[in-house]
Amino acid sequence: MFKTLKNDLPASVVVFFVALPLCLGIALASGAPLFSGVIAGIIGGVVVGALSGSKIGVSGPAAGLAAIVLTAIGTLGGYENFLVAVVLGGVIQLVFGILKAGIIGYYFPSSVIKGMLTGIGIIIILKQIPHFFGYDAEAEGADSFVEASGENTFSAIWHIFDNLIIGSMVVGFIALGILILWSNVLVKKGKFFEIIQGPLVAVVVGIVFFLVTKSNETLAIANSHLVSVPVPDSIDSFIGQFRFPNFAVITNPEVWVVAFTIALVASLETLLCVEASDKIDPDKNVTPTNRELLAQGTGNILSGLVGGLPITQVIVRSSANIQSGGKSKMSAIFHGLLLLISVILIPTLLNKIPLSVLAAILLIVGYKLAKPSLFVKMYKLGWKQSVPFFVTVVGIVFTDLLVGIGLGLAVGIVVILLKSYQNSHFLHIEDNSNGKHKIKMELAEEVTFFNKGAILKELDSLPRDTYLEFDVTKTRYLDYDIVEILEDFAFKAKERNIDIKLISKRGIVENPPSFIEFFQLRPKSNISLS
Repeated sequence: MFKTLKNDLPASVVVFFVALPLCLGIALASGAPLFSGVIAGIIGGVVVGALSGSKIGVSGPAAGLAAIVLTAIGTLGGYENFLVAVVLGGVIQLVFGILKAGIIGYYFPSSVIKGMLTGIGIIIILKQIPHFFGYDAEAEGADSFVEASGENTFSAIWHIFDNLIIGSMVVGFIALGILILWSNVLVKKGKFFEIIQGPLVAVVVGIVFFLVTKSNETLAIANSHLVSVPVPDSIDSFIGQFRFPNFAVITNPEVWVVAFTIALVASLETLLCVEASDKIDPDKNVTPTNRELLAQGTGNILSGLVGGLPITQVIVRSSANIQSGGKSKMSAIFHGLLLLISVILIPTLLNKIPLSVLAAILLIVGYKLAKPSLFVKMYKLGWKQSVPFFVTVVGIVFTDLLVGIGLGLAVGIVVILLKSYQNSHFLHIEDNSNGKHKIKMELAEEVTFFNKGAILKELDSLPRDTYLEFDVTKTRYLDYDIVEILEDFAFKAKERNIDIKLISKRGIVENPPSFIEFFQLRPKSNISLS
């Protein structure tokens, strides 16, 4: 782990600059205290990072939970009451992990995961464009198409030039130029440019720009367009930012409903992120999903106990970590420590960072997730891969992350059903000398109730006076529902003068009186033919 510090330390700085505005923005969008987002970021980095089995995943407050949090705070009668639900949600996640529910993460189709990554990349770009030009009406970290400010993703871009801040735009372009020059040219020139990351240089330049142009009427940047970290004036005021749960409401059924909602949504987002981050990890590490749920549950319990927002693994932070060369969990841990140290020691300095500089960093992250070449690649893979991919992307852009993934998953399931329908059996038609049509039907390796429609249609369409060879020698699994269809067909075949030759590893039978008896099936059991 410590052998990769030369990679992890620079990467943690980049993740820190990505995470800081998102922690604050998500807290603002959630109607929670600003410091609650920072708490979640610190715990997500240090605690979850240490407990997780993921080498490159980074956790913190998630935009996908912002609407749930905003509603729940009002419903439960205050933030302290809501914190009880966060703690209970963490406990429920621990139960999910113990029950090994993490296996669910392996059942998301690859096309949907790729669509999720690309959709998030596009959302990052579209949402950061207004911030890049100084239009900061919407909080950082929002991912819904309809924004709390009354805008939507595209109308906010349309109204940029009605709300343009010249200073923010200028320093944004300077920062973007530094980032592109650094990653495409300077990083190849020597070790120094690998250790000192472009985003750090861009942020330093942004702070200098703000200080130098403070008195310039054209280029000055107002405080509303800068990072806004709470600045305590003493140790007591710093400690006073922590909020604690009101466990007196633990018997309220609404608290438990919110807790289960948080646990379910946070777990799904985490499992999706784990699958996605593992897919883009150049080292191809595999994250143990059940351990991840245990780590996330522990993180949410601690976050709720000290006033933090709910935590999930987050693809924006994780992808920034991967893109910056992070190799081990030390990168996530260091980013959490940087958040903690910075809000204690240098909150005033952080509040001099223009939001447009951080938007430039996120624009690069978004572009790397949604490269145009990926769209071409997915299109060339054919409709079975491209349709779920594009549906997921469009769904995320025009709704939000979870709805978009749900739409992509629904289309993916339909595609699987169609493929199953088409591949359940194979027909070989021959003429026979005795005047009967000879047809050989060979079943696939695994035949489930999904294949009922295709097989039933094929059997019903057989003409009278047919000789059917029914071959199950390659079939390893046969669903009872299919055997019932064959049982009914055997009865009807006599009326249509259809002779059946059943070929299996158990032998060959002419006109079997009962398929159920032949396979020795008990009612509603399935058969393994391997």
